[in-house]
Amino acid sequence: MTLHLLLKPLALFLLLLALPPVSADINPQERRAKWHATFKAAQPVGREIVTIDPQSVLNEAALQVGDVLLSVNDEVIRDGDQWWDIIYGLRAATETKLTYRRAQQVHSVSVVFEPVPLEQYDSLRTEYGFVTSDYNIRQRTIVTLPESEALLPAIFVVGGLSCSSMEYTPGRQSNFIRSLRYLVEHSDMMVMRVEKPGVGDSEGRCSQTDFLTELNGYEVALKTLLADARVDREKVIVYGSSMGSALAPYLANKYQLNGVISDGTFYRSWFEHMLEIERRILTMKGDDQATVNDKINRAYIPLYYGMLIEKKSYQQVIAQSPLLAEHNYHSPAHMYGRPVSFYHQMQDFNFAGEWAKLDAPARIRWGRNDWIMSEYDIDMLAQVLAAKGHNDYEVLKVPGLDHWDTLHDSALNSFQGKPGQWNEALPQQLVDWARYMQD
Repeated sequence: MTLHLLLKPLALFLLLLALPPVSADINPQERRAKWHATFKAAQPVGREIVTIDPQSVLNEAALQVGDVLLSVNDEVIRDGDQWWDIIYGLRAATETKLTYRRAQQVHSVSVVFEPVPLEQYDSLRTEYGFVTSDYNIRQRTIVTLPESEALLPAIFVVGGLSCSSMEYTPGRQSNFIRSLRYLVEHSDMMVMRVEKPGVGDSEGRCSQTDFLTELNGYEVALKTLLADARVDREKVIVYGSSMGSALAPYLANKYQLNGVISDGTFYRSWFEHMLEIERRILTMKGDDQATVNDKINRAYIPLYYGMLIEKKSYQQVIAQSPLLAEHNYHSPAHMYGRPVSFYHQMQDFNFAGEWAKLDAPARIRWGRNDWIMSEYDIDMLAQVLAAKGHNDYEVLKVPGLDHWDTLHDSALNSFQGKPGQWNEALPQQLVDWARYMQD
């Protein structure tokens, strides 16, 4: 069967107008949409519907829990990385074709999604825009700012590795997003975020975006911020989280920014990082150190050397050394949702060299229960800054803090996904640092 559930474009336009002040160029067809449903992987392809929220357009289309979604706009759903690209590719106010299986019958239905609500704040203006990277990818920017006749200090935000949105939307509850919202609301500064290609309202596909393409998007967005006539050019800092924290010194050096706030960073190459994190993971899984050492030498050194140093895919590495397959939990050509080309380029990026060149004020935070990034990296970059005579840096090691702005009793609890706690003192520290750098 084929159904056409078309919402009136005028109604969608009025819905957007009813939201708080935003840029005038918001086009409903450029706005992301949501399933308002949950899914699980199906075999051999597709996603089985697990739950459907009352507001989901799937209800109007008469889809049911247990139906298996096979394709979206005739693109067959094959794996998790592609599935996230499809999720972020959903757009409002435009017809989307869904093909699904119920029992042994295959059906098609056309639906039109409503737009995800825009960010809103009681005392801030939110501006949605786009920048176009040198790779011709339109990327969503989100700028928040207080009402002011004076030039504004500004914070440029760079997020982590994952294909996760930087936008605060209804229902998002991660502690990182809570901290980011706190920074926006309490800094009294202009704050710019840019979505990765294929994330949020941005064009492209995150699972296919390499490191240099992503970095270029940040640079184009930052140059737009620096050219904004409302910004005090001498009071622009960069706040980076996780991967973004390691890119922050590069951006500060290249664009003469006024400061760096680096949250959960690393210093060494990604090859070294992967070997160390595997050692921590194996230990937290209960392996004794003799077993850990054996697996590192026998499996993980050749696996990551092949991918990162020899620039191969995991599929190519395992084809040459089939015994590595049992230790590889990454997909054939991706790791953590990103293509192997991303890591090939990142391996060649000199993160340590950018830290060594940094002259701008720096504030570096690392959580003692952060099992993703190494304390030794933090100590190394502090030693480098001290050795070069940097006179305005601070390293803060926060008891209990993990990699995702959550306080835990132990790193193991974080690793096992146990609930932790969020404390507004964590983002307040970022606000205090930002204000100090703007004085």
